[in-house]
Amino acid sequence: MKDLFAGLITGIIFGFLLQKSKVIRYNQQIGALRFLDMTIIKFMLSSIIVGMIGIYLLKDLNVISLNIKSANIGANIIGGLLFGLGWGILGYCPGTQLGAVGEGRLDAVWGILGAILGAGLFAELNPFLKKIILTWGDFGKITIPDILNVNHWIIIPIFIFLCLMLFIFFEKKRI
Repeated sequence: MKDLFAGLITGIIFGFLLQKSKVIRYNQQIGALRFLDMTIIKFMLSSIIVGMIGIYLLKDLNVISLNIKSANIGANIIGGLLFGLGWGILGYCPGTQLGAVGEGRLDAVWGILGAILGAGLFAELNPFLKKIILTWGDFGKITIPDILNVNHWIIIPIFIFLCLMLFIFFEKKRI
């Protein structure tokens, strides 16, 4: 129950930040897809940075243990195509569509209904997917630090530096 409450609280905070940063607005979404407004990309990369630091800090303090999902090319290709098509057609990504509904924009409900339908289809097709698509390029449970054989605290500052350089580039281009 404590984990569910913690998830609820972090979800509310994340939703609040999504709303305050205006990344759940349709125009912001389309601007990101057209590479005209990088607000959403900056928000997502900032979230990844905070998440990386928090998760690895908690892991190193033995508060949590990581359950790395297998890196699978087939799953990533199919999932990426479905995600991109849904985002392009609807104008919202899965997280922002929930925030948009919370703001009263009912056009985002179609995305939620599509996600429910997609989850049902995935459950029905899972035996087939496991035999065919999910066998394409299964690299096992790997991470970038594992591949490079370095500590994750080497990778994290490099990633942060690259993100900051990207943010500066976006600001210079005013996108």
